[in-house]
Amino acid sequence: MELTVLNIEGKDTGRKVALNDSIFGIEPNRHAIYLDVKQHLANKRQGTHKAKERGEITGSTRKIKKQKGTGTARAGSIKNPLFKGGGRVFGPRPRQYDQKVNKKVKQLARKSALSIKAQEKAIIVLEDFHFDKPKTTNYFDILKSLGVADKKTLLVLGEQNKNVYLSSRNLKQSEVLTYSELNTYSVSNTNSLILSEKAVEGIEAILIRA
Repeated sequence: MELTVLNIEGKDTGRKVALNDSIFGIEPNRHAIYLDVKQHLANKRQGTHKAKERGEITGSTRKIKKQKGTGTARAGSIKNPLFKGGGRVFGPRPRQYDQKVNKKVKQLARKSALSIKAQEKAIIVLEDFHFDKPKTTNYFDILKSLGVADKKTLLVLGEQNKNVYLSSRNLKQSEVLTYSELNTYSVSNTNSLILSEKAVEGIEAILIRA
């Protein structure tokens, strides 16, 4: 599959990039994508939720009323979960949500997500560029030139570019990653995938080697 390389003004540079069929042209495995996305979202959870149970509540341990003769249910502590301010029954406790997915399944998932974008004709190849300073307007102008300003976009760079990243950070529907940070969730969660020329080389080097 060949794609035309565009410049930041959205114009044809006269160059073409051939996307490797073993990465961008496979039969997508949607179950592998599901497993990888589920793991990605689970691993992002902090798991720091915590509620105090009756043993952790600050309060007196004195028996609040006599056992019998009151006409109401017996009660031994003001920290009883039935009372206002009492502990919570079986409340959440800190835990790890990390999941494991085999390396080859993750690689298949990434290839499948990229192949789906290729099938949807949602991949744009952009010539390498850089900003001298962060400016959101400049980045937004590039998206407008490419015709994707109103879409959810993911720009994949060949190397770290702090100014480009900072320029995109104020745009809710835009994300910028390097090819080494690329993951199945980010690819699946975008309408337009913009790859720099170096990023295409980097992605193919990683996934073919795998």
